[in-house]
Amino acid sequence: MNHRPRLNPDPSLLRGLTRRRQRGSLAVPGISRRSTLQAGGVAAAALALSACGVGGQQRDAEPVEDYWGDKERTGSLRFANWPLYMDSERTQLQQFTEATGIEVDYKEDVQEAAPFFGQIQPKLANGDDTGYDLIVLPNGFELAKLIELGYLAQLDHTRLNNYADYAGEIYKNTAYDPGNKYTVPYTSGITGIAYNPEYVDREITSIADLWDPAFEGKVGMMADAQEIANFGLLKNGVNPADSTREDWEAAAEALREQRDAGIVRAYYGQDFIQPLTNGDLWMTMAWSGDIYQQNAEEGTNLKFVVPDEGATIWTDCMMIPYTSQAPVDAIELMNFLYEPEIAAGLTEYIAYITPVPYVQEVMGEWADAEGDSERGQALREMAESSLVFPTEAEYQRLHNYVNLAAEDQEGFASLFHAITQS
Repeated sequence: MNHRPRLNPDPSLLRGLTRRRQRGSLAVPGISRRSTLQAGGVAAAALALSACGVGGQQRDAEPVEDYWGDKERTGSLRFANWPLYMDSERTQLQQFTEATGIEVDYKEDVQEAAPFFGQIQPKLANGDDTGYDLIVLPNGFELAKLIELGYLAQLDHTRLNNYADYAGEIYKNTAYDPGNKYTVPYTSGITGIAYNPEYVDREITSIADLWDPAFEGKVGMMADAQEIANFGLLKNGVNPADSTREDWEAAAEALREQRDAGIVRAYYGQDFIQPLTNGDLWMTMAWSGDIYQQNAEEGTNLKFVVPDEGATIWTDCMMIPYTSQAPVDAIELMNFLYEPEIAAGLTEYIAYITPVPYVQEVMGEWADAEGDSERGQALREMAESSLVFPTEAEYQRLHNYVNLAAEDQEGFASLFHAITQS
């Protein structure tokens, strides 16, 4: 890429750009971002969504030009995000306000996707203000329902020039939102396999290793239906995007056999790190960012792999509810967060995958400027890590969650939670 960010933020903000979140924070129940889809969470989501139904509530989304034609900047916006998704000083929001004059009321109000959907859905059904102008939610059941019901504003991509210039191709025209009509990514992560080489004396390369009787009682699997289903499908050689109900049942049977053979020690929400570190687990399904953070902050040597059969890529997405009181301000912030130096600041703190590949080059430049300082070394390690910047070969092996129609969500969740909750 031959063009640089157009932003020139206050150097005092750049100097203290971000601070990586502390490992201890992740141990607090309800605080970790990836605790959203713990055991029962998706089943509850499916039941809540199916109870809502579509009849009488669905609306037709306005054409882009009709929605945006009379919208104007207000000078402020309300942003709902997950805990630990921006540093405590809200550095990037300070930079945004400095660059645009727009004030941001930032709220860490999204603790779990299903309850948050339940909070905003009645308001959207009535055409009322949700209290938010910009929201971050994962590509899962709730996002699918919001799109299906017509509750999100179609994005005016003429206002998203940074997204057009800097977003990686994998983050454009996504399966869960074709053409990115309603969302753009905030950050992504990989669900792959992590193992502790202190206890595993061979290289782990395959999902089939999670079924190996040699690791009886030492394997961790995730409790979330969408997560575990993908691994069951991939083990069976099925692309989740092409899977059928028969494929889901076959994947569930493979997972049931794994459980009944005593191979699985437990099904985890986001609390797999400690047992993996202390040897209670030898290998587990795991999130890339959590493994990166553990190794960087605790000096451990946990290994993370994208298995040969493939792994899961999940994305937390920015979206604008159609009743937003400040959609122009919100889309300006969306666009701002795609400035490579701004995206680099977020990535340094979050330690998950940025949708802006150019961040890797920016981090390298920052590391050079920092020299051999602690931050310089940390930036250099991050810039060189495939957990934060997957290789092209790894991207080719990554799959989204199964894309489910509303009528299939409850049955799908129940099928897999019958395994993890028995």
